[in-house]
Amino acid sequence: MVKQLSAAVEQRMPATLDLLRAMVEIESPSDDKAAVDRCVAFVAAECSRLSGRVRLHRRRDFGDLLEARFGPLRSKHRPVLLLGHLDTVWPLGTLKSMPFRVDAERVWGPGVLDMKAGVAMALTAIAVLHERQNQERQKLSRPVILLLNSDEEVGSNASRPLTEKLAKQCDAVFVLEPAQGLKGAYKTARKGVGVYQVQVKGVASHSGVDFERGHSAIVELARQIERITQFTELDRGITVNVGTVQGGTRSNVVAAEARAEVDIRVARAKDRARIEKHFHSLRVFDSKCSLHVEGGLNRPPMERTRGTVALFKRAAAHARELGFVLEEAATGGGSDGNFTSAIGVPTLDGMGAVGEGAHALHESLLLKHMAPRTALLAAMLADAGE
Repeated sequence: MVKQLSAAVEQRMPATLDLLRAMVEIESPSDDKAAVDRCVAFVAAECSRLSGRVRLHRRRDFGDLLEARFGPLRSKHRPVLLLGHLDTVWPLGTLKSMPFRVDAERVWGPGVLDMKAGVAMALTAIAVLHERQNQERQKLSRPVILLLNSDEEVGSNASRPLTEKLAKQCDAVFVLEPAQGLKGAYKTARKGVGVYQVQVKGVASHSGVDFERGHSAIVELARQIERITQFTELDRGITVNVGTVQGGTRSNVVAAEARAEVDIRVARAKDRARIEKHFHSLRVFDSKCSLHVEGGLNRPPMERTRGTVALFKRAAAHARELGFVLEEAATGGGSDGNFTSAIGVPTLDGMGAVGEGAHALHESLLLKHMAPRTALLAAMLADAGE
């Protein structure tokens, strides 16, 4: 069965690359609603062409969310959720310096890896299964919901409620984000992600005339940073990174204000309270300064659960039939799969393209993996009702 799917996917690869080109060339930065909506409309039309039942969830500040349902209207099986996003980190006009192109080994372009290739692979897998409805074990035997969000690269605040709502209706979630590394491992665990803002107010003064009257917010913040960096516990999978620091006005003024933005990552949900306690226990060294801390975890960890491991084992078995070894990996980055896993739905991530350079000028995918990984995705959808 899997080899037949592989042959059908291979035949469709030219069309898949054409679809990918079209999506990449509809630039869709997260902060440009009109641009994202153009990409959403294009993919919605593709879903309709594949007999998908399309619904757009309108959003005011971000692009609309695309929900498309495939497979039987009625089934004894709960659906599977295919989860992805159409927004990218690249501003309009990036195509001028990073055009879509295909060479003998790679496909290049802004958003090609993260993650428009995953969307193209999903639509191809659905198309192949749709064309083979007369083959009992090569069809969508249970409903499939495709959800494509528009604000993943900026935190998913607008899309998270819908993601969680649809995931609760499903038995499993397949996330179309890029695979891990050039070996293309599927992701069975992700760290939780959060941000804290640490703000200090001091007392300004002239650094030459009234130095002793001043109480530097920058000095206070520097002391706080030394304390904050000690919150990292590598053995527990907790990392704390002071990513940006700002403060002061001029070199001859004792700084009245300073602030830092701090990235946090936790591997286990139970460590959320631990890191929150650390940040809320911060106290000023200089009593003339004041300290304000806000923020927290905005993506819970995707932990390696029994349900996720079962999905991975099934995928690894299909991969062996396709002639390659599928590995699993954990990563420090977050995705919308963090949300679905945290509410208890078995979630397998990294089911998109294999490549490198996401968010970087060398963003690209390895062409040789496109067909096998798309066939694997099709096989996972085909046997989801067994």
